[in-house]
Amino acid sequence: MADELTENEESVELTDEELDRIADTAISALQDILKYFDVGEVTIDEYEGDEGELILDITGNDLAVLIGRHGKTLDALQFLVSAITVRTIGFRYPVIVDVEGYKGRQREKLESIARSSANRAANQHRSVKLRPMTPYERRIIHITLRDDERVETASEGEGSARHVVILPR
Repeated sequence: MADELTENEESVELTDEELDRIADTAISALQDILKYFDVGEVTIDEYEGDEGELILDITGNDLAVLIGRHGKTLDALQFLVSAITVRTIGFRYPVIVDVEGYKGRQREKLESIARSSANRAANQHRSVKLRPMTPYERRIIHITLRDDERVETASEGEGSARHVVILPR
């Protein structure tokens, strides 16, 4: 399985106080960064994702600037918030920054691509190479297919060309 899963899925039990500290640190970092964007009043909702990650969902008016073209600005925002959080708390904890559920919709699309590509790999008995993706997107593909007995997934390539390959078993 891919390197994205191993570093994020170590099962570490954290106390509620530690989780609150992580959330407070991430929200504070996000609020500091948002001061540089002209987005007006925003609300940041925090909740736990399906894989135990902390999700910060920003809602407000005219937030397209935070998403950017193909989600690139949102990816950068998430990278900054994660880096600041790791540096502040001293260990890695998955933090996802979202804008009005954009990543949720993208996740559904990626899960659909993963399932249809797995079907194609299994039915045609050949590997299927997906487009280059961010670490977050590759992780979604790996997670979606980890319980599919017909296929296995691997990440290949370097840098911005890194992509997932779905291999029939």
